[in-house]
Amino acid sequence: MAVLRDRPYTGFNFLVDLGDGVTDGPRAGFQEVSGLGMEVTVVEYRNGNAKENNPIKLTGLSRVPDVSLKRGIIGTTDLYAWLDQIRNGDQDGIRTVTIQLQNEDHTQVVMTWKLLRARIVKHTSGPLNAKGSEVAIEEMVLAAERLEVE
Repeated sequence: MAVLRDRPYTGFNFLVDLGDGVTDGPRAGFQEVSGLGMEVTVVEYRNGNAKENNPIKLTGLSRVPDVSLKRGIIGTTDLYAWLDQIRNGDQDGIRTVTIQLQNEDHTQVVMTWKLLRARIVKHTSGPLNAKGSEVAIEEMVLAAERLEVE
């Protein structure tokens, strides 16, 4: 349920549910979500006996790009366990991932993106640098079959 207003919402108040119902605490806290979107391809077609010398455009397949989520490493292996579930062929590893944008005071969800039939396809930790002072980050990439916006 999108909530309309005159000025745009800020993009730094969001919740992520990885399909397990948890949106609280560090396991669901992510620094960045990128790649949310979809595209619909167009197929051009023309009959050989068409009167016009241009093709018609037909709606083709829709595609959802891979979505990346980044968070600080917190000492839990839940993302690895999910990837392990997928690579072992467990169908329970295919989930609905929900990303919710909140208003500034965190009292209302103003936009929701649902990644249907999503699975983790890549997990990366690091880089680790002995001279750096950055937070150690882990990233996961999700592939989903469909995106719905509410």
